[in-house]
Amino acid sequence: MPGTAPLIPGAVPFLVAPRLFRAIPENKGDSVNDLADIENLIARAGIGERAAFSDLYERTSAKLFGVCLRVLNDRAAAEDAMQDAYVKIWKNADRYSANGLSPMTWLITIARNTAIDRLRARRDTEDYADYSDTLPAGGLTPEGAAIAGSEARRIAGCMEELAEDRRSAVRDCYLGGLSYADLADKFDVPLNTMRTWLRRSLAALRECMAR
Repeated sequence: MPGTAPLIPGAVPFLVAPRLFRAIPENKGDSVNDLADIENLIARAGIGERAAFSDLYERTSAKLFGVCLRVLNDRAAAEDAMQDAYVKIWKNADRYSANGLSPMTWLITIARNTAIDRLRARRDTEDYADYSDTLPAGGLTPEGAAIAGSEARRIAGCMEELAEDRRSAVRDCYLGGLSYADLADKFDVPLNTMRTWLRRSLAALRECMAR
């Protein structure tokens, strides 16, 4: 049909060039007509219409970027979070009509939650970086290797002080490379509970190593 963008099931607009994502100056109007237009664009994006998704981005990106920036307080991180949010919006646009939220509330919720997830991941990485400073470095002299071996035994001993499920979670995360979501599924606990397990376990290991 002339003037209608082709449907592209499975494709994600903008994803191929992530650093080209930039917020477009915000349209200040949030009138009933504006909200109806945004709702219509979401609906059209939900059936795979690329042009509608592009228009939705132009109409809302500045606001969603502001949401991400307030959470992360870092422009580069906010840009990355905004891109992730629009990927989620594209993939879930067909579910919008059933969620009961206004269009901007729905979009802002996705952006805020995406930014919060990135903030939590950054803090968890910083927690582990603090702990990893206690691990022995490579390329040691024989004397240094002996000391490193002693430190490794101390770490192993401290690991044994953790509860079995916490010890297994720490190993699976930091040695096995499982994500927090994978660990939450494996141990059948909520994601935030798994984050708490790991944070407290690392704190206990640092305390043990300091004794």
